[in-house]
Amino acid sequence: MEEAQRRALRRGRARLVAALRVAPLWDPLEERGLFTRPMVEELQSAGSRGGQARQLIIDLETRGKQAFPLFLSILRDTGQGDLADMLIKECECLPGPPQPVDLRPVELDLRGEKQNKRASFAVFLHATSIAAGSLRRAAVGSGPSGDPGSIPCSVKSGRREGDPCGHCLILNNVSFSRASNLSAREGSDVDCKKLEKRFKALSFNVLTRRDLKAQDMVSELQELAQQDHGALGCCVVVILSHGCQTSHIQFPGGIYGTDGKAIPIEKIVNYFNGSHCPSLRGKPKLFFIQACGGEQRDRGFVVDSDSPGDEAPGGSLESDASPFQTPSADADEPDAVASLPTPSDILVSYSTFPGFVSWREASSGSWYVETLDSVLEQYAHSEDLLNMLLRVANAVSAKGTYKQIPGCFNFLRKKFFFTCK
Repeated sequence: MEEAQRRALRRGRARLVAALRVAPLWDPLEERGLFTRPMVEELQSAGSRGGQARQLIIDLETRGKQAFPLFLSILRDTGQGDLADMLIKECECLPGPPQPVDLRPVELDLRGEKQNKRASFAVFLHATSIAAGSLRRAAVGSGPSGDPGSIPCSVKSGRREGDPCGHCLILNNVSFSRASNLSAREGSDVDCKKLEKRFKALSFNVLTRRDLKAQDMVSELQELAQQDHGALGCCVVVILSHGCQTSHIQFPGGIYGTDGKAIPIEKIVNYFNGSHCPSLRGKPKLFFIQACGGEQRDRGFVVDSDSPGDEAPGGSLESDASPFQTPSADADEPDAVASLPTPSDILVSYSTFPGFVSWREASSGSWYVETLDSVLEQYAHSEDLLNMLLRVANAVSAKGTYKQIPGCFNFLRKKFFFTCK
């Protein structure tokens, strides 16, 4: 698709979202080869009519050179010629294509750019949408080992300037009941404040809840899942608590409420799947878990460390571990395999390898959150999320005598960027 046609779709998107009748379009879109049946079904699952129209216009840009004229023809065939005329007018009144830009990688001072208070928003990109004619920027980041990397991308979003890109719920459990036999998580408030500030800077609506029992945590998660996310691009859930191993099918581990009752992480994740939260179908759902996966302490192996003071646990250094316990007969069991939809467009980032502890300091917070916040600050405007999580894992694994390494379960189908405007 030519750049002028792309810009015409973007300029006309507001009117298309407001007026486009999508129901008559599905069969012609498939018959003329613009979308396959699975693609059409995914578009139909994008929530309201307006949400379906928005996603259709966004995805149309990736469907090749003939996508624009074919779409105009389908609009006329379905009695929506006024919208086709509007797009033609938008295309004709746009200036000619810009001169090719020099896309040679350049070294950017990413640390200095954080002082520019520019709005950020999340964009969700098809891995196949990167094409030379649609490059918008080329940014270079320098990894922990000094190796540069370049990620050019085509920015596509239905979000208007100033709109939030999604909701972010932070559940922060610090003080636990005496009956739970779980210690207070000193330093967790430090983590919470860092992440509140970070996700607000990335244009999320941030809601924080502190010291919740397990059932209250479930209520907050269900309330978030039941909201209409149709106009938003993604959803983020952050949980800061004690954790444990649990039996599981998809996602390992569990999170404790302040009453000492555990919630399986896979149960938390599945509140937001396509069956329970239709308005988030096809959109990224990101979970960041700062909790232990068990009680094992890993002495690890020797790596270069920039933190020689991080020695064996002692002083203010604590873990968020709780031993693995086989669920009793009356405990809630995970849902059967047949009842769990495929967890597409989900990423769960764990602070530690399942079965091992996660370290936290009273003054500076947890190793994982401290590093995650720092990496987001430096690279959120230039790198995709998975690349940033590799940086987090590398930095955290270099700390201390007792080792910790974060990891993730990734079911995203596209690259996810926090992109500066």
